[in-house]
Amino acid sequence: MSNTTLPGQDTLQKFIFENAAVRGELIDISATWREVQARQHYPAPVRKLLGEMVAAAALLSANLKFNGSIIMQIHGDGPVRLLVVECDAELRLRATAKLAPDAVIADDATLTGLLHAHGKGRFIITLDPADKLPGQQPYQGIVPLDGGDVATVIENYMLRSEQLDTKLWLAADEHSSRGLLLQKLPLHGGTAEAAPITADEALETWNRAVILGSTLKQEELLDTGIDVLMQRLFWEETIRVFDPVHPSFHCTCSREKVGNMLQMLGRDEVESVLAEQGQVAINCDFCGQHYAYDAVDCAQLFITASEALLPASDAKH
Repeated sequence: MSNTTLPGQDTLQKFIFENAAVRGELIDISATWREVQARQHYPAPVRKLLGEMVAAAALLSANLKFNGSIIMQIHGDGPVRLLVVECDAELRLRATAKLAPDAVIADDATLTGLLHAHGKGRFIITLDPADKLPGQQPYQGIVPLDGGDVATVIENYMLRSEQLDTKLWLAADEHSSRGLLLQKLPLHGGTAEAAPITADEALETWNRAVILGSTLKQEELLDTGIDVLMQRLFWEETIRVFDPVHPSFHCTCSREKVGNMLQMLGRDEVESVLAEQGQVAINCDFCGQHYAYDAVDCAQLFITASEALLPASDAKH
């Protein structure tokens, strides 16, 4: 990815506190977020939650050292059944939400009311390697939905599942999606690129960084560029800033993948839909791409390798 930031381009900026075990990231992922919204319309409270998850997924993915995707999901038991964001190693993202058929979304609806109404909401992070070994399965962490907003849910997950002190500040509306992440790194055996410091010094720096981050208001996060935010928040700190990286929207759907999904459904199910509707039509939940399969397309899906080698006259019998 290019380190040159173009006008209107999404940007993720990494930094670390010098001589301290604290790292941070600021992100403006507004262009990608608008791409997501161009394909789906969501009520304002759902839009806010999903937009915050888009920023959070990129922030977490940027710290992963593996070739694959992070898939962040909240499974709900209220009017919203699912929020999902997928981000790959190149910070290419896609996102979608699924609402209950009879969903009624109030303008002031909260995460708890939308996704944890009966106490059965779940937060799931899946790490899916792009270069799986034979028999290798994706890593998946599943926890109860613990927190009243997206940032708190993720902070609790990171502390419980990864033993990492993490603080997040997230904000999203129909135009913008931005976020700040701070993480306290281990003093020994970790990745902190810092001179030796004591545990007390590390804790002091961490607490000071969190206090500075906590001065950030939602409106300020939404309306202020990340360069200005970094200067405004950490102007008294000695920090090292790395080359920026640039997230973007990207959907991985394809006709081949949709065909594989139909094969998994089975011939009988596909032929039943075909008989009822004359074709099998699939729309991608993430990008809205339309895929249509007529009778010939469906028949080809279920031709076995041996049948494919037969002359056409023999394959009919």
